[in-house]
Amino acid sequence: MKPVQVVTLWWMLLLMSRPGTTRKGSPEEASFYYGTFPRGFSWGVGSSAYQTEGAWDQDGKGPSIWDAFTHSGKGKVFGDGTADVACDGYYKVQEDIVLLRELHVSHYRFSLSWPRLLPTGVRAERVNKKGIQFYSDIIDALLKSNITPIVTLHHWDLPQLLQVRYGGWQNASMARYFSDYADLCFEAFGDRVKHWITFSDPRAMAEKGYETGHHAPGLKLRGTGLYKAAHHIIKAHAQAWHSYNSTWRSKQQGLVGISLNCDWGEPVDIGNPKDVEAAERYLQFCLGWFANPIYAGDYPQVMKDHIGRKSTEQGLDMSRLPVFSLQEKSYIKGTSDFLGLGHFTTRYITERNYPSRQGPSYQNDRDLIELVDPNWPDLGSKWLYSVPWGFRRLLNFAKTQYGDPPIYVTENGASQKLQCTQLCDEWRIQYLKGYINEMLKAIKDGANIKGYTSWSLLDKFEWEKGYSERYGFYYVEFNDRNKPRYPKASVQYYKKIIAANGFPNPREVESWHLKALETCSINNQMLALEPLLSHMQMVTEIVVPTVCTLCVLIAAVLLMLLLRRPS
Repeated sequence: MKPVQVVTLWWMLLLMSRPGTTRKGSPEEASFYYGTFPRGFSWGVGSSAYQTEGAWDQDGKGPSIWDAFTHSGKGKVFGDGTADVACDGYYKVQEDIVLLRELHVSHYRFSLSWPRLLPTGVRAERVNKKGIQFYSDIIDALLKSNITPIVTLHHWDLPQLLQVRYGGWQNASMARYFSDYADLCFEAFGDRVKHWITFSDPRAMAEKGYETGHHAPGLKLRGTGLYKAAHHIIKAHAQAWHSYNSTWRSKQQGLVGISLNCDWGEPVDIGNPKDVEAAERYLQFCLGWFANPIYAGDYPQVMKDHIGRKSTEQGLDMSRLPVFSLQEKSYIKGTSDFLGLGHFTTRYITERNYPSRQGPSYQNDRDLIELVDPNWPDLGSKWLYSVPWGFRRLLNFAKTQYGDPPIYVTENGASQKLQCTQLCDEWRIQYLKGYINEMLKAIKDGANIKGYTSWSLLDKFEWEKGYSERYGFYYVEFNDRNKPRYPKASVQYYKKIIAANGFPNPREVESWHLKALETCSINNQMLALEPLLSHMQMVTEIVVPTVCTLCVLIAAVLLMLLLRRPS
């Protein structure tokens, strides 16, 4: 049997393994599944340090590559935004934990800032005790509120000095520095943290940071830089996992995994073997790029074949995709206690051959194009469409492809639809309802899904998009120096899903929707009053003290005049 036929058969088996699955339309959505999640299923929300904390140079924190990227000039971030203050989360920890309690989540996924803990990135040079204390206090406050901390070690904000000295993830020595940093975190927090994520979405970190330059550190090393960065990230992940496994696991009894983001790739025509092969290739270049080495010991064969062939055609002596030694393959394989899976949307995929003479490029290496259905609901971000049925397919793909690993959904959410204040986020409610229901169906299919993290707790700094997109359950008024938070309608809806541990029956689920929209209209009125409240606060803080001071001065002058009058 030819390779294309093998792929086609496998893909057809995957698609037909689900009840009622056919190609036309979106059959999974046609029949909403009412039921509950397994007992003990964990519900949560997420955030990341750089996007929310602010305090970029406070209490001993060193600069990150994102600080350098946003400070270096105009045009790199929408509106020339920075995360110097962001949500002011560094100073509003207790307030945000109140929001977590209000949501009734089981867990909170957040990241540590490497340069806040190690200002130069190197443990041997300096450990910032104030940074250690800051995160220790967060963990203690979460546990006191009966919320499990799920902690990400690295969410894109690499210490700037590691970039300057060594070229960041282009340098093999980064694995050692990351392992030292991870050991510090395990030592400082591992007595209380039992769920660790080494890297968050390393594919985007490598592609946008070293291929397109849209993210920090802003390098455009086409067709080479991203593969080298990914190679070192994978080895760094494995080294951190082994360190935990050999030194800390017996004492701390925790789990270490990685969070990989991937959209679903659906063949344009499942009757066309080339489209089916292209869709498979899309997933391997996306999810398999990192998951395959961790679960099978090496890069997907289709990546090795395509990049190797194009490298030869481009006159190179060796493939642009780095090679793992036999020892490295054995060392990396099996280094994950769970698979963290992030997912937002779906693409239709069809084959397109890009001539090698066009030059090295990740996009060209894949030989495919991505399409969207114009009928899919269009959300706030240009890339994000609501296609819930793709989520179920991706979860089943991961189950089949990687030997039924425990899966934690680590990111899933929808952005703000309108570029204005809008707390009645009905589209986010629909997104949550559809995607969470498809996850429930995937569990029914047999996928071993342990928990779900909705993205995100707050509106926050959205990387190169600045503050133009909002993913939060809570609206943040960034123009107010106090950065107040306001609950959106989706807060009430998500709370109901968590309380019911799923979708009990049609009548109750519909009532959630109506009550959520009723609540948000009241909150919108509160938000509309915010300028007046801010003005009153200004009067209280500035005008009133000034008037009081003047009154005291006038009284003093009058008293002096009275005392000087002749008796």
